[in-house]
Amino acid sequence: MPQFIRLHTPKIAALLICANALLLLFISAGQWKPLSQWSWADILGEGGSGILIFIWLCLILKSRPAGRITNLLALGMGLMCLAWWVDVLDEVIHLADTIQWDHWLESGPMTIGLLMLTYGLYHWHHEQLAISSQRRKQEQIFREHRHFDHVTPLSDAENLRRHIKRYLAEQESYPVSLVVVDINQFDVINQRYGHAEGDRVLQAISQLLLLNLRSQDLLCRLAGDRFIALLPKTGESQAKTIAWELEQAIAAFAYRCQHHGERLHLSACSAVTMAGNESCNQLLERLQLALATAKKPLSLRA
Repeated sequence: MPQFIRLHTPKIAALLICANALLLLFISAGQWKPLSQWSWADILGEGGSGILIFIWLCLILKSRPAGRITNLLALGMGLMCLAWWVDVLDEVIHLADTIQWDHWLESGPMTIGLLMLTYGLYHWHHEQLAISSQRRKQEQIFREHRHFDHVTPLSDAENLRRHIKRYLAEQESYPVSLVVVDINQFDVINQRYGHAEGDRVLQAISQLLLLNLRSQDLLCRLAGDRFIALLPKTGESQAKTIAWELEQAIAAFAYRCQHHGERLHLSACSAVTMAGNESCNQLLERLQLALATAKKPLSLRA
């Protein structure tokens, strides 16, 4: 709840300020109706609708991350809430017949709010389709492999070796490449935020890498903060392009700590090697040497 208040105070405060401004506008332009003229059914119906929309707004803000879609949904619901508030004020405050702006304040925010809410729901729908696609990809990995890492939803090193041996036996028909991705200075995250937060970072990165790989690729967690992707039917040039895209995806990843809310600026180093006439251990050793060579400039700058 404190994090919810801290993140969304401006939105809630803006809604309350607008509601109070409308109240002051109606009071200054009209006069209170006698209680005998109040239509309690309309007040309860319109006021209850406004309260329900406000509750929906709070639930959306609490359950969704900040972003464009959340802002569209919040703006749409906020305008609808204000429109219902104007309807309630119109039931208890009498305005002169010459005043027409109250009709615009009733219909205008409601119409615009519904349009904004519909637009936000449209993009939310596409967001859910992307999430469902990601989950299907994860489920495919779970169905096809039985050996998994204990932290991430990925295959472990033993499963990686088994698949490498199989692909090496078939490499005469098509090329096979390996991409290793190593997270830079990951130990700092564990030291500063704890190993539990570090595990959450690894889980988030593993899902990010899965989204940027193809359905036929196999992603494994080798050890610690190091991931290896097995790319069948992929030459070295194409594998280097995929490795660069994975590095860029990690660099652009906006991960925020669960308890502190602080954004972590992540980066990664990668290396690529193409399978040749060698054993699995020799191929992995060559990949590790390529990664050490790629990381050497980073250590020299440090």
